[in-house]
Amino acid sequence: MSLLSRLNPFKREAASVAVRSLDAATGSPRRASGMGQMGPINLEVGAGGEITARRANYLASNNPWCANGVSNWVTALVGTGIRPTPVSEDADENARVAASFEAWADEADHAGRTDLWGLQRGIVRHLVVDGEALVLLRDEADGLRLQVVPPAHLDRAKSVRLSDGREIYQGVEMDADGRRLAYWILPDRPSGDFAAYTPSVRVDAADVMHVFQPDAAGQVRGLSWLAPAVLTASELDQLTDAQLVSAKVSALFAGFVTDTTNMGGAGEAFPDSGGDISLEPGTVRVLPGGTDIRFTSPEAMKDAPAFTRQYLLALSAALGLPEHLVSGDVSNANYSSLRAALVTFRQRVEQVQYATLAPQLLRPIWRRWLVGEVVAGRLDVPADLRAEWIMPRQPWVDPAKDLEAVETALRLGLTSRSQAVNELGWDAAALDREIATDRAREADLGLSFSTKGAASDQ
Repeated sequence: MSLLSRLNPFKREAASVAVRSLDAATGSPRRASGMGQMGPINLEVGAGGEITARRANYLASNNPWCANGVSNWVTALVGTGIRPTPVSEDADENARVAASFEAWADEADHAGRTDLWGLQRGIVRHLVVDGEALVLLRDEADGLRLQVVPPAHLDRAKSVRLSDGREIYQGVEMDADGRRLAYWILPDRPSGDFAAYTPSVRVDAADVMHVFQPDAAGQVRGLSWLAPAVLTASELDQLTDAQLVSAKVSALFAGFVTDTTNMGGAGEAFPDSGGDISLEPGTVRVLPGGTDIRFTSPEAMKDAPAFTRQYLLALSAALGLPEHLVSGDVSNANYSSLRAALVTFRQRVEQVQYATLAPQLLRPIWRRWLVGEVVAGRLDVPADLRAEWIMPRQPWVDPAKDLEAVETALRLGLTSRSQAVNELGWDAAALDREIATDRAREADLGLSFSTKGAASDQ
């Protein structure tokens, strides 16, 4: 080693970089020759997000396992609808605001085809399949209306650097600090079949809800949740097609009769055979002398069921679902395995509900609706009235044991009755009013349907 190398430790360190000690960064042709690399999230999503979404939509419409998985994701996230319960110290005010919201929810769809709960289903399906959902907030004469726009209408080709540090990236306009200012949306109707191009229109960010679950900090557009499953689902389709062809071939049963005494000879081999020999139940047929008969025996794929299940496990992991929610098969499951799988899945569901749907969809809808109602004079309540959102109830494998656990938690003071009722997907205040009404009606009619504990409370 030269004197210069000994005196310069930085040069020695640079020379040793060529041999990496991190296996994840090795370039060994034996272990890492085919390993891919992920670049910056926005560049990767910008380059492949659109074609991934198209393939995901194809699989969600044609592949039975992906279709089942998507449906189960949507059902778990929104169920029959995520409903708000106003939070204030005035119970009458809470009831009045909740009733007003329910009435508005019936008319919330700009297209007039469904209600708020149906819109939630469509929004979450876009979130799962396309990776993002786009909703326009429209202030109309009758109040707020929601218009769900296909995510493909957010102009991916619109990327440009503007003045004052602003920039538009894939249709999303942001200021110098990365805050969203506007969205550039293609105005064509979702049902339009006419070949025409109309430039994208700038819509203020205050009137748009862009719902997606970011995978990295600074992510601008969403990526389909089916992205890890696209190749696996495609290969599983090919595998099942090959198994089907193999089964069809295995089902073909044919026999071939050969003349062992006239091999290569001219003339008719079996003058008395009368053509092909048919097989019929109970038939005993005498063949001419010197003949031989052989039957085909195609072999089926013996390891096909185990191989298919292995692919289904990989597909389930890619979709983030327990196996039975993708395959629909619970023959290999028991109480313990089902419960263990559902506990992990429901934690993931709650993470999406409270970390994505609540801040990006539910709270903006509530704030915009409440301010509109207060300004229009239809409600006389504080414009900053808060609401808690009641997520849909997630049924367990054994409801009786779960109710026993809730009863124990209530007795030990580990939860409140309101919280327990809300976890079941109901509004505690509304439930209490219904119970009081039922008990009063029972007393007036001389009926008794209540439990012993409830009767002793009266």
